[in-house]
Amino acid sequence: MPVTQSNAAAKAAENAVLTKATLRAAELLDITSRMLASIIGVSEATVSRMRRQEFLLERGTKPFELAVLFVRLFRSLDAIVGGDETIARAWLKNANTAFDGSPLEKILTITGLVDVIAYLDSRRALV
Repeated sequence: MPVTQSNAAAKAAENAVLTKATLRAAELLDITSRMLASIIGVSEATVSRMRRQEFLLERGTKPFELAVLFVRLFRSLDAIVGGDETIARAWLKNANTAFDGSPLEKILTITGLVDVIAYLDSRRALV
């Protein structure tokens, strides 16, 4: 199937939206560029280029998929804390017995990111 101009534009828009959402979630959670780079599997320089809108995450790549998970984590946490970024940041950075450390340390690996999302999803079910 040939890629039409409108299809290409839709994909570019999707890439731009996810890139912006990823950066915004990191900002609201007070996650550094270095940590974000580790979470989504890119270099710190790439995160810097993302901030300058010189690089967009691209569907079909591992960083795109990890960014989707990271935004999902943010949305779940945001729903639980009622939009209070201070509480969200504190939860992410403080030790949690469920993770044997802080959730922030845990999400630096793919399995940890998935585990924290599963934990938050189980907590959201109770809300």
